[in-house]
Amino acid sequence: MRKTINTILFFLIILAILYPLTIYNRLVTLDQRVKESWAQVENVLQRRNDLIPNLVETVKGYAVHEQDVLLHVTEARTSWLNAKGIPEKAAAAGDIERSLNRLLVTVENYPQIRASENFMRLQDELAGAENRIAIERMRYNEAVREYNRIAKSLPTVIFVRKLNFDAEKQYFEATPESKSPPKVRFDKSKEEPAPQEPETGGQNPPSNEP
Repeated sequence: MRKTINTILFFLIILAILYPLTIYNRLVTLDQRVKESWAQVENVLQRRNDLIPNLVETVKGYAVHEQDVLLHVTEARTSWLNAKGIPEKAAAAGDIERSLNRLLVTVENYPQIRASENFMRLQDELAGAENRIAIERMRYNEAVREYNRIAKSLPTVIFVRKLNFDAEKQYFEATPESKSPPKVRFDKSKEEPAPQEPETGGQNPPSNEP
């Protein structure tokens, strides 16, 4: 009987040691997956940010009266570069999306910008970057969702704080602008032609006097 009790105690001690290790290893795996997913998000966000200086310079050459719009885009990019941590960077990325949305809407008033080959190329690259951001944002949020589900479940939630893990990871929510991007047309052929003066053939118009 004593031997049986000792055997049971032995297995309970082993279980008490191995179970926290199992939880720790699982949390490490999930935490690493979140970090790797965020690294991919940062890569595509940086790709979009790299396009902004050329985009601003292209628009600046035509839209000299839209300096406040261009300044907002530039400042939003700088804020993202200076942001620390996921919450700040996510907020700064949302500000960039809103400022770019405003810029693209403003461009509709400048046909000469829409006809620029350089702007057309940058706009295509920007659209591709936005698509990649949406994909990587989704993957990151999936990793966060799985981490939060495990971290909040019993008995893992008991060990999360003691093992120095985050109780909850923050999602990277899409802004309304990224969900419904502005529809900007670049088809110059659809623009209405400017009204033309009637030709007079170099002659004076007929007089109404008798």
